[in-house]
Parts: sequence; structure tokens; C-alpha cells
Amino acid sequence: MSEEKLLKYSHQLKKLRRGPVKGMGKAPHKPILILSVIQLIAKGEIRSNRVFITSELILAFKQNWKQLVDTNHVPTFYLPFFHLKNEPFWHLVTKPGRELILTRSNSIRSFKNLRESVAFAEIDRDLFVLLQEISSQLWFEQLILETYFPHQKTTYARPQKSYEEEHIEYEILNEPKEAYQRHIQRLRETLEEDEYEEELFIRGGLFKKNIPKIYNYTCCISGMKIESSHNVQMIDACHIHPFSLSGNDHVTNGIALSPTLHRAFDRGLITINSDFIVRVSPTVNEEYSNFTLSQFSGHQILLPQKEDWYPSQTSLSWHNKEIFLL
Repeated sequence: MSEEKLLKYSHQLKKLRRGPVKGMGKAPHKPILILSVIQLIAKGEIRSNRVFITSELILAFKQNWKQLVDTNHVPTFYLPFFHLKNEPFWHLVTKPGRELILTRSNSIRSFKNLRESVAFAEIDRDLFVLLQEISSQLWFEQLILETYFPHQKTTYARPQKSYEEEHIEYEILNEPKEAYQRHIQRLRETLEEDEYEEELFIRGGLFKKNIPKIYNYTCCISGMKIESSHNVQMIDACHIHPFSLSGNDHVTNGIALSPTLHRAFDRGLITINSDFIVRVSPTVNEEYSNFTLSQFSGHQILLPQKEDWYPSQTSLSWHNKEIFLL
């Protein structure tokens, strides 16, 4: 990549449009978000020029904010993700048929509105190619620190994993189910609506990340395990009692399934009984199928290493009664 491109994007990153707030100075949100994107590219969590709204990105944003921002600005993630569209290298792509609902000042209304309307942001391909190089990552990281956070740059350390991520993972994996649900209820009562939506999104992302992990990235029914040097994930985190109904992202409300069996489980074609034995719906007709669900009937599922992570009997009972097709 030419030095000309490096200078071009260096100039653009040094001239970010940032709204001033009385008594606090210009908003730090955009440089914090760009710094977070660079870090996730460096870690291999962003692997194309498409930047999706993920729990990892929000957690990186929060961690960088805590390290670098010493004003009373509010660390609102959805605002810079939206307003970076006014920079020449950042392009928002909306979901098909969805429309952004804006305020009178042409800003985004909420985190929920951003997630419902925006599919992803694209950064210029030339910039993404530059950010594949370690030297360019470090160059742009230092440029942002020196330009926007000169007083904090000497104490700044690139975070490997945020405290908040470790804390939430601990709660999902180790808190008793009842205590975890009480904790979520307290968050609902104390957080603002946007903060609560963001919190649930982060917890949902960590649930999806940790359920396959505790099942050793193996489908608990079929035993399928596929590994790839490209970090392609073929095992889903499946809620036993759907989150939309239960609001439950605790580890005991999850199992690891292949995409096909995940769909069959969600649609009631299979279930798991209290002894962790697979049952297949009598409504299933597989006369002309090479891949059958019935081959798993009567099989005990693979279970996590720790008994505290086993699927909840309450959630399984709910699925048996409410979803399984008889």
C-alpha cells in the first residue's frame, strides 16, 4: 500500500468531525470507536471491511473509554457508529426494507433503532488493507492517541480482554440461575432503557460465544465438530427456552447444536428429556432422507464438563411441554 494512502487516511483520522459539548469540550466518541475497530482487526475478530455491531466491539469501546476519557461525556456507543457516516471512510449499510428513524437534529434515536435498521458499516477497502499490517495498526493507534488523548497516551495499554467481559462471563457461567435472573431484574429496574438494551445485547453475544466453548465446539446431539484455520464457527448456541420469552441468558438455558439440529429443536421436531435423552417427534416422516433425525432417537447428549453447566431441568421440561410436537 502506497505512502500516499497512509497519508490520506492519517489526515482524515486527524480531522474527525466532533460535536462540542458545553463545559466538556469536543466529543471523544468517534476516536474511541475507531481505536476499538483497529484493535479488533488486530485480534482477528473483524476479518473484512464490514464492521458489524457485536458485543466484542461494544466491550472494546467501553474498555477504551474507561482508559482514555476523563470528561463527563456519556459513553453512548450507537451515536459514533451512526455519526461516523459523515466521515469519508465510513459507510452505513441499512437492512433491506428498513429505514433509519432520526431525531430532529438528524441523529439516531436509540441503540435499538441502530440494531434494527443498520446491517453493518463499511470502511474503505484501502483503509482495511492498510490495517492488515501491524505497522499501520500501530501507526493509526498512536495517531489517534496523540491527536485526541495526548495526556493519557503514556499510560495507555491495548486491552486483551475487558474487565467487563470477564465479569459478565463469570456471571453467565458461575452464578446460580436464580441469582443471575435476580441480577438481570435489578439491571432492568436501575438502567436507562438504552443502557439495558445494550447490556442485554452484550450478554447475548457472550452467551453465543461461551455455550459452544463449554461443549468443546461440538454439537451435543450429533457430535459434529468442524475446525477451520479461518475461524469459521459451525456450532450454534441454542436457547432451550427462547430468550424472547424467558429473558434467560444463563448457561443452563443453553445447549450447543449444529445449525440443522438447532432448527429442528426450535421447531419442536426433537427435544431432550430430563435424563438428557433425545426424543424425535412422531410427526417426522423421513422415508426418503439420507440424513435422519431418528438416528439420534434414544441417544444421550454430550454434556459439559461441569455439572453446574448442565441444561436446566426447568427449561427442558418447558421445551418438552410447549414446543415438542406430538
